[in-house]
Amino acid sequence: MTMNVLGYAAQSATAPLASYRFVRRDQRADDVVIEILYCGVCHSDIHNVRNDWGGATYPMVPGHEIIGRVVSVGSSVTRFKPGNRVGVGCMVDSCQKCVACDQGLEQYCANYPTYTYNGIDRHDQMPTFGGYSEKIVVSDKFVLKVPDGLDLKGAAPLLCAGITAWSPLRHWKAQKGSHVAVIGLGGIGHMALKLAKGLGANVTLFTRSPGKEQDARRLGAHDVILSTDNKQMAAASGRFELIIDTVPYAHDLNPYLPTLSLSGTLVLLGFLGNQEPPLNTASLVLGRKALAGSVIGGIAETQEMLDFCGEHGITSDVEVIKIQDINEAYERVLRSDVKYRFVIDMASLKA
Repeated sequence: MTMNVLGYAAQSATAPLASYRFVRRDQRADDVVIEILYCGVCHSDIHNVRNDWGGATYPMVPGHEIIGRVVSVGSSVTRFKPGNRVGVGCMVDSCQKCVACDQGLEQYCANYPTYTYNGIDRHDQMPTFGGYSEKIVVSDKFVLKVPDGLDLKGAAPLLCAGITAWSPLRHWKAQKGSHVAVIGLGGIGHMALKLAKGLGANVTLFTRSPGKEQDARRLGAHDVILSTDNKQMAAASGRFELIIDTVPYAHDLNPYLPTLSLSGTLVLLGFLGNQEPPLNTASLVLGRKALAGSVIGGIAETQEMLDFCGEHGITSDVEVIKIQDINEAYERVLRSDVKYRFVIDMASLKA
């Protein structure tokens, strides 16, 4: 039977989120039904709700940093049982047969992954609704185990901010002794610092804002460079094998390229669009340097990241809010007034 579920939804690009009842799809044999305990608030939730990227469908129930407890499982599910602590990230399905899916990189599915919200279920064509709600029904292939002992509130942003930072760190082989820099100290940036340090790298933060040194060092940075200071930038020439750029808007990349070492890579995690000013490629060509991109991560590497965080006690720095405060939280995110991620206590839905 379909489930009648309470959540919070946007009815248009300009409407505030408000209480909304909707129907979840039938539970299938390979499905897990999850009671949602916590849901992180991602900047992309705001972009989607306000249709900044186009393609928004309303009513929209956002939320793709989901932590919950298994309520029931389908007849073919063996990996989960009621009571398990689990997570759901940005995807709830993919084609499972393309080159990307065969490599466990469902986020790059050639036939496009089914997103946790603002998507369409491939099997019954019902819209997908996200984690700002009581329950969710997800294929067991896209459900993640949350390690015992990991704080559930702080674990929620790992399902997007955490894996977005982890995937490039692993792909470009950050390890003990690596020199890694992170551009920007926000939801993803603070996780990149923590995870890179956990991997044993020497970690540096690039920031445009003075006064972030103490917080950056607490989060794992060994060094902080003010990117508007030409002397500091010149002193960092050729230092980094890997730079993780977490800034979510178009910005000048040229000052950072000389700080890459020979064969180093700068990885963009934001959707920057057309670059202004234009990219000066001389530094790339003369040092075999690379400019690359990355987005979230596959299910296998997301589980790897959660297990790593469980072993090292790594969670996100969060501020817990009630669902009734979500519209104010959106405005605070836009003002960068959060350290470093809002997480909704979904028990507040029943308040």
